Amino acid sequence: MAAPQTRRAGVGPQDLSAGVCCGIRDEDHEDKLLKHMIIEHKIVIADVKLVTDFQRYILYWKKRFTEQPITDFCSVIRINSTAPFEEQDNYFLLCDVLPEDRILREELQKHRLKEILEQQQQERNDTSFRGICMFCSEEFLGNRAVLLNHMAREHAFNIGLPDNIVNCSEFLGTLQKKLDNLQCLYCEKTFRDKNTLKDHMRKKQHRRINPKNREYDRFYVINYLELGKSWEEVQLEDDRELLDLQEDDWSDWQEYPVSAVCLFCEKQEETIDKLSVHMKATHEFDLLKIKSELGLNFYQQVKLVNFIRRQVHQCRCYGCHVKFKSKADLRTHMEEAKHTSLLPEKKTWDQLEYYFPTYENDTLLCTLSDSESDLIAQEHSENIPIISEDTSRLRALKQSSVLNQLLLQECLKN
Repeated sequence: MAAPQTRRAGVGPQDLSAGVCCGIRDEDHEDKLLKHMIIEHKIVIADVKLVTDFQRYILYWKKRFTEQPITDFCSVIRINSTAPFEEQDNYFLLCDVLPEDRILREELQKHRLKEILEQQQQERNDTSFRGICMFCSEEFLGNRAVLLNHMAREHAFNIGLPDNIVNCSEFLGTLQKKLDNLQCLYCEKTFRDKNTLKDHMRKKQHRRINPKNREYDRFYVINYLELGKSWEEVQLEDDRELLDLQEDDWSDWQEYPVSAVCLFCEKQEETIDKLSVHMKATHEFDLLKIKSELGLNFYQQVKLVNFIRRQVHQCRCYGCHVKFKSKADLRTHMEEAKHTSLLPEKKTWDQLEYYFPTYENDTLLCTLSDSESDLIAQEHSENIPIISEDTSRLRALKQSSVLNQLLLQECLKN
């Protein structure tokens, strides 16, 4: 489509109707198209960054501008209004104040959200994923969650729950490219060599992504949920709603599943009962039975779990104290030698150091039983009688207290 003739008083609406997308190829950057529209056609699109699908948006309005005058859709803004008529210009503002524009933006956002959810579901069910850890170069096959959980557990690098991420392969490729360029993922500084970068990220605790980098927003489903809102704005609204609540209303409470990871492999389950069944069937490790036989309270369970986590992390069998080259070798040995249930003496793992978790945000610790029956059983096992004091005769108690005699003796000595 040809560009219209420019006039001193601004480009006319009919000319604009004929030239919204003229001369610009689809592969050119949208900034070039926006610049072209402003210079050649005096069209300004408000909040263009909030348009989910810019190409479909432009094609829609290109068609509509051929059907009706542009002034039916756009607000006219006259600049240099006090200048002579030949020096004045009219600009046309297209924004979501117009109901049609608002509906279009919302429909495009819904369509994009549908595509993202379909892509997310496909990645969730995909078992052909293949990826390499960015920190230890170990290769993982199967589902993307295996690699993400490995990096979170082994390297304290957590980019979020797998179910919250979309286009995971592209996301990991973007992060890997930054590391290949010797760039810190958090502060985004560049270093002279790989070892210096590793030491920096470890010592500064920069094994995380920069939350202010908008480049990562497209990889999180939350950024597609509401039109024109980032994850920070959605989260801020949620926090405000909590603050605005005057009463504690739990009627709409919904329990969201949280996955706990097996002590010996990468298997995840939503409840401790399901995970216990897995560990018993696969690894012959019965956590509930051990808890019952040893009479473990909550804190002792925590220390036992942290002890096993640390031994497995160090590739060391806690049954025979032999160290292996990999976790796979350790797991094979423990299952063949039946050392998973061969716990060391209680004094070995019932230590203060095992109050601290081996992995950050270990969900298994949160699912351990802390029922009232455990506390009652502990009190009975200690067998310490508690006798309440009778305060009904408080004045008589004060007068007959042995403290009076001790004070009197002390005064006589002085």
